[in-house]
Amino acid sequence: MKSNNEPLVSVIMNCYNGQKYLEESIESVLSQTYKNWELIFWDNQSADKSAEIFKLYKDKRLKYFLSKEHTTLYKARNLAIEKSSGDFIAFLDTDDLWHERKLEMQMGYFNNGKVGLVFSNFWLLKKNSKTKKLATKRKLPRGYMYKEILKEYNVAILTAMIRKSYYFKLEKKFDERFSFVGDFDLFLRLSKICIFESIQKPLAFYRLHGKNLTTLNKEKEIEEFDMWLAENRPQLNELDIKNTLKNFNYRKFVNYKIDGNYKKCMNIFLNSKSNLFNIKNLIIFFTPVIILKKFMWYHQD
Repeated sequence: MKSNNEPLVSVIMNCYNGQKYLEESIESVLSQTYKNWELIFWDNQSADKSAEIFKLYKDKRLKYFLSKEHTTLYKARNLAIEKSSGDFIAFLDTDDLWHERKLEMQMGYFNNGKVGLVFSNFWLLKKNSKTKKLATKRKLPRGYMYKEILKEYNVAILTAMIRKSYYFKLEKKFDERFSFVGDFDLFLRLSKICIFESIQKPLAFYRLHGKNLTTLNKEKEIEEFDMWLAENRPQLNELDIKNTLKNFNYRKFVNYKIDGNYKKCMNIFLNSKSNLFNIKNLIIFFTPVIILKKFMWYHQD
């Protein structure tokens, strides 16, 4: 669908008891300089005032859908996308925010028909405070990014915009078994069939508030990464496996250290074959937790 020669962007907002920051998230969509969008609000059986808050907005571009039952996050994403009408899809959860020019800046990259996804850097935002940290200081990669994603996963879903025609080329959409690694899994499969473009400017804010899904379920996230690797290992070469394990193990190591699980930390340390990885982890291991929590708040808060 198009309006004034501008393609329609479907903004997918999945909600489960997201009332606390919901107004701010909706306002960040309403304030977009790119105006031809629809907001697909998928209420995953919320028990709070999320639906009431959403329905206060009278903008016709805001569309409410109530799930028949509570589902996993990635099944909810698939169901919400089925309701969308846009040529492009973007994602914003109820506790995150967008820069006002996010959609406008991303749309320009889709003039190249081979581009299937555009993403950007983003800010990690601490609760309600102004404390923030740039997600990465490295230059974001672009192109056919399969190996880059395995080496360092930095395509955050809140920054991603996908050309829907490429999304529908995937035989499997979001894997509904997952609750945490579904973005990584889908973007990796998408990276095999289209070009990714990146914007170095941070165009979104990921809010850390202690009740983020990954914060509350660190062990489940680790289990899913292990399951993904076990299933996909036959398709990966030795270097891909090494890079993937390095990323997974670093996240595990930091989480285990902060949670005080020193035995599992030592298992990762002793089984690692990378000297640089071990030196980095050795520093983390001997740093008091109180100091780690202060300087690595973005890992656990």
